[in-house]
Amino acid sequence: MAYDYVIVGGGIVGLSTALHLQRGRPGVSVLVLEKEAGLARHQTGHNSGVIHAGLYYAPGSLKARLCRAGERATKEFCAEHRIPYRTVGKLVVATDEVEVGRLHDLRLRAGQNGIGAEPVSAARLRELEPNVTGREALLVPSTGVVDYRLVAEAMADDIRAAGGEILTGVAVTGVVEDDDGVTVVTPGGNHRAGRLVACAGLQADRVARLGGLAPDFRIIPFRGEYYELPTSRAGLVRHLIYPVPDPELPFLGVHLSPTIDGRITVGPNAVLGLAREGYRKRSVSMHDVADFATFPGMWKVARANLRTGATEVLNSLYRPGYLAQCRKYCPSLTLADLRPHTAGIRAQAVLRDGSLVHDFLLRETPRQLHVANAPSPAATSALPIGEMLAEKVLGRQRPKVS
Repeated sequence: MAYDYVIVGGGIVGLSTALHLQRGRPGVSVLVLEKEAGLARHQTGHNSGVIHAGLYYAPGSLKARLCRAGERATKEFCAEHRIPYRTVGKLVVATDEVEVGRLHDLRLRAGQNGIGAEPVSAARLRELEPNVTGREALLVPSTGVVDYRLVAEAMADDIRAAGGEILTGVAVTGVVEDDDGVTVVTPGGNHRAGRLVACAGLQADRVARLGGLAPDFRIIPFRGEYYELPTSRAGLVRHLIYPVPDPELPFLGVHLSPTIDGRITVGPNAVLGLAREGYRKRSVSMHDVADFATFPGMWKVARANLRTGATEVLNSLYRPGYLAQCRKYCPSLTLADLRPHTAGIRAQAVLRDGSLVHDFLLRETPRQLHVANAPSPAATSALPIGEMLAEKVLGRQRPKVS
């Protein structure tokens, strides 16, 4: 069978893209291919479950606009599909004078982005969160929590209901493009389509290479390790508790996250992953290591972030160091509170010059569109991202399939 569109990747961005292609042109034939046995098995299913408000992003940037739209769209989608979510609010906590200055900058940025954010004094912080200590804080009431796997499953149900097809356990091993379309090669047979959209996350550069592109980027996996608090500590905080981020770093720092099912997770840190899809503590893939070790941009990143990287590795290996990051704003936590929890792995695109890609990165040919980088908060922003990608694809001439 020939399809109008084939989507590679069954995470939340790929599913949203398929859904919006159907909405944008009812009656089109869409096929989603996912190499895992189920959907949302990687970044979608391994995160803090936060519905972000868009506090941190440069005013007017695509990332800021998509996050703001995504916060609203995610909540509307959840309400429509009866997916549980809670708007718990986020407190960004400053613990020293440097962080207080950065917090004031964040408040200004929130106003420029049209995000409601309230300054919180130390006394007010103690009232809101008796177990949290800080000099000042910023409250973002609209931040929420959800299980993004449930959101992805609901998207998949909508895709199927509109006539789309989703195949799991199907790895793409080749892509052949010609003037009339693309042939997607898999172990079980070939699939013909007018256009291909690849939302391959941790495998984005490899899928691009299969499509005949010469990627100018490499996916570097950053492992985010989480802990979970025991049930006896489930009421420790009511809000999401975040440190003030360092503007020089691409990660938000270790935070306390109440989850939709009543637990509290702690994390993540950010250490170089030795396997793109290895969630166990000591997972190593020599293929993945060789991939980034032979990429010039990786060594430039390592040199530029040597001290930070060493600290992250040390805290990964030495639990008291990890705990110390949390005790800055939650001093009652103990080592016994840090229970093992599943890690996540972030797909970070790095350019050959060593630049970390902080925004969306797309690469395309006449018949292919590859999402090379979908930065955090891609899960929050997935619905407007999918709409943006669908509009880009549908804006071209209707695909000819043969």
